[in-house]
Amino acid sequence: MTFTENANKIFNQAIRDYHLKDHVDTPINNPYERDSIEYSLYLKCWIDTVQWHLEDIIRDPHIDPAEALGLKRRIDRSNQDRTDLVEEIDSYFRQLYSEVKPLPDARLNTESPAWAVDRLSILALKIWHMQEQTERKDADKEHIQKCQAKLDVLLEQQVDLSTAIDQLLEDIEAGRKYMKVYRQMKMYNDPATNPVLYKK
Repeated sequence: MTFTENANKIFNQAIRDYHLKDHVDTPINNPYERDSIEYSLYLKCWIDTVQWHLEDIIRDPHIDPAEALGLKRRIDRSNQDRTDLVEEIDSYFRQLYSEVKPLPDARLNTESPAWAVDRLSILALKIWHMQEQTERKDADKEHIQKCQAKLDVLLEQQVDLSTAIDQLLEDIEAGRKYMKVYRQMKMYNDPATNPVLYKK
């Protein structure tokens, strides 16, 4: 099984588990060992899934402003958790390939493996929810057809992205590419760099 075959299986498992109760406050029950990559992948997709639904809720035009502010703060924390976890997954890859000596003509990729995996997790969510749209009984035929066309594109994109990630990992393992990880350094969460916070 390739890395992305395993990842996609875990992402689908996390999304299915969330939708058993389909509520943003459902406690996570991660079935994998704490220090395994599988644990991190499941947690990554769970965070993404909860945030997906928080983003749905906050777009309710009749939402109470105080509730919306609370949700915005929760989404901000979720984004930080997501970023931290992506960096943790990149640390796994760096450790995995730490003994590999890059070839003299090795090239750098535009993004680290974990940020590509981040996109794969979001893609699994898009596929799940677009599939839901194709199965709606309260929607007209035109809506179903449009959503089916989008679903077909998403499924093709999943195959392509999965292939690209597996090829990237093969290239890193063979020394044809090398990893370089930059921390996100988000400024708006830091009281020392957000002027709204440090000027108070």
